[in-house]
Amino acid sequence: MKLEEAKKQVEELREKLEYYAQKYYDEDKPEISDYEYDRLMNKLKALEKEFPELITKDSLTQKVGGHVKEGFKEVVHEVPLQSLQDVFSFMELQEFDERMKKQAKEEKETVQYVVETKIDGLSMALEYVDGVFVRGATRGNGLIGEDVTDNLRTIKSIPKVLTKPETITVRGEVFIGTKEFEKLNEEQEVLGKPLFANARNAAAGSIRQLNSKITEERPLDIFIFNVQKWDKNPFHSHYEQLNYLEELGFQVNPVRILCNSQQEVEKAIQKIGDTRENLSFGIDGAVVKINSLSFREKLGTTAKTPRWAIAYKYPPEAKETILKDIVCQVGRTGVITPMAILEPVKVAGSTISKTTLHNEDFIKEKDLKIGDTVVIQKQGDVIPEVIKVITEKRTGKERPFSMPTTCPVCGSPAVREEGESATRCIGIECPAQLLRSMVHFVSKEGMDIDGLGLKIVEQLIEKGFLKNIADIYSLTTEDIASLKKNGNKFAENLMNAIEKSKTQDLFHLITALGIRQVGTKAAKVLAKKYKTIENLKNATLESLAETEDVGEITAGSILEFFKQEQTQDILEKLKQANVNMEIIQEEGIDNRFEGKTFVITGTLEKYTRTEVSNLIEKHGGKVSSSVSKKTNYVLAGEEAGSKLVKAQELGITILTEVEFEQLVLQ
Repeated sequence: MKLEEAKKQVEELREKLEYYAQKYYDEDKPEISDYEYDRLMNKLKALEKEFPELITKDSLTQKVGGHVKEGFKEVVHEVPLQSLQDVFSFMELQEFDERMKKQAKEEKETVQYVVETKIDGLSMALEYVDGVFVRGATRGNGLIGEDVTDNLRTIKSIPKVLTKPETITVRGEVFIGTKEFEKLNEEQEVLGKPLFANARNAAAGSIRQLNSKITEERPLDIFIFNVQKWDKNPFHSHYEQLNYLEELGFQVNPVRILCNSQQEVEKAIQKIGDTRENLSFGIDGAVVKINSLSFREKLGTTAKTPRWAIAYKYPPEAKETILKDIVCQVGRTGVITPMAILEPVKVAGSTISKTTLHNEDFIKEKDLKIGDTVVIQKQGDVIPEVIKVITEKRTGKERPFSMPTTCPVCGSPAVREEGESATRCIGIECPAQLLRSMVHFVSKEGMDIDGLGLKIVEQLIEKGFLKNIADIYSLTTEDIASLKKNGNKFAENLMNAIEKSKTQDLFHLITALGIRQVGTKAAKVLAKKYKTIENLKNATLESLAETEDVGEITAGSILEFFKQEQTQDILEKLKQANVNMEIIQEEGIDNRFEGKTFVITGTLEKYTRTEVSNLIEKHGGKVSSSVSKKTNYVLAGEEAGSKLVKAQELGITILTEVEFEQLVLQ
C-alpha cells in the first residue's frame, strides 16, 4: 500500500473512531458493539505500525477517549487512569508473556499473573484521607476526569469510612448488575422513558447525572480492582493489595485468579469465559496483570496503556440453528415485537431457544422465513442476535411471516404509523399495557394523583383491584389500606388525591388517555378548541388536522383512538365516576399572551419551569425550547447560557423573573 492511500484510510478510520468514541464516552449512547469498535481500532493500529510517520498525538491510539461533561468540575488525576491494550487470541497472549519473561530476566524478576474479569462499566478513582471518602472522579481522558463525588455517595457499596484510617486512592468500575439492568429497563418502559442500550450505557448515564437524586434511584454498584496511589504501601504484590482492600471495607473484583504460567493464564481465561453466564454482572473480557508491584514499576507505561497488563477480548461465538417459529409479544407500551423460536443451541456458554427479531423491517432486511437455517451470535457478549440466513440450505418448505393486524392479547387494531418501525396495539384496555397505561394516567402530566406511583400501581394490579384505568375511581379505602401495614392514613390521603383528580381540567384527561402522538402541549390546544371530550370524540379528520400543533398523522391517531370500543367503554366508566370532561375557565385568566412566544432559560428562583409554562399557556401564549426570530420574550434566570446570548444578538426582549411576574399580574 502506498503512503497516500494509507493516509486516506487512516484519516477515515480516525474520523469514524472519534465519532463512535464520542457516542460511547461522552454521550453514553453507543452506536456500534465493542467488538466492531475494537476491530476498527486494530485496523488503525496496524496502519500506524506500518506507516509510523502517520502517527499523531491526537490519534485515539495514543490517548484515552472521553471528555469532561459540562456542569461537572474537572479533577486532575495525580496518577493517570489509563486504558488497556486489547488482544483477541491466545497467540497474542503468548507474545505478551514472552515480552514479560524477557524483561523479567533482565530485571531479575519473577513472572506471576493475576487474571480478573473485565467489568463492563465506568472507570472511577476514589480518594480517601485518613480513612474518609473525600472525592470521586470519572476517568475522563485519563488525565482529567469529572468530579462526581455526590453521585458516588449514593452507591451503597462504596464505603464512606474505611475500617482503618488509610490515605489511599483506589480505582474501580461502577456498573449495574444484569438482573438490576433488566428491571431498570422495565421501569423505563413503564414510565415511557427511552430504554438504555446496555448495562454499561445505563451505569455511565446514571453516574454522570447533574442531579444526584436521579443517580440515587439507579441500582449502581462498584468493584474495586486497583490501587492508584498509596504512600505507605506495605505490600509487594497486586494480589495482596486486593485482599487488604477487602479488609478495609471495599467490594473488590470477586474473580481474581493467581497464575504462575502462560498455560495457567489461558485456563483462567477459559474458565471465566465458560462461566460468565453465571456472573451477576456483565463483562467485556478478562484482564491479565503482572502481580509484582516492583516489576510493574520497572515495566512502566506508554502514553495510553500500562506495559504490565492486557485485556483479552472474547471473540463473538456464532452457531447455526433452525428458526422454528415467529411469535409476537406485546410490550407495556403496546409495541408488538416478533420473537424467534429457535431449535435450542449453545452459544458462548448458554443455551439459546428464543431471541427478539425487533420489528417488521428487521425480518425483511434479514429475509427471514419460518423454517430457515439461521446463524445466531451473541452481540456484546450478552444479547443473542440472528445475524444472517443460510439461504443455500432452504428446501422450499419455509414460510414467510407477516406482522399481525390485530393485537394478539386484546384483539384491538395493530397499527404501524408512518415513519415508525414499530407496530402497536392501540387498545386502551389491553392487559399487556395495563401497568404502563395506569402509570401514565396518574402521572403529573396526566390526572396528577399524588401518592399513586409505580410501586403502588403494581401492587393494586397484582391484588386484582385494577383491570383498567377507570377502576382507579372504584378503589376503596380498604383496598388501599391493605397494601401497607397500618396503611389507613396513607389510604385516606390517596383517596383524597383520587377524588381531587376528578376535577382536573380537560387537557389533563386528554393527556392521561395516552393517545398516540398527543402530549401535554397538543392536549392543551385540543382542550381549548373543542371544550369537551364529547366534541373531541366527534371531531372530523379535517378539523383535527387543521388544529395548531396537531397535523394529519396526529389527527389520524386521535380519530382511530376514539373509534375503538375499548375507548368508548373507558370514557363511559370515567363519566359514571364523575370525572370532569370539560374545559375549566378560570376566573381572571385572559389571553394577554396570545400570539406571543416565550423561551425560558437558566435557573428560576420563585417558579419551576413547568409553573411558568403553565402560566404562559393559560394566558394564551406559547413556550418554545429554542430562540429564533419568531421569539417575542426570553425569560432568563441565573446562569442563563447560549439562549440568552442568541436573544441578545437578535434583539429579543429579555425578562427577569420579576419583570415576567409584573407582566402576568398587571
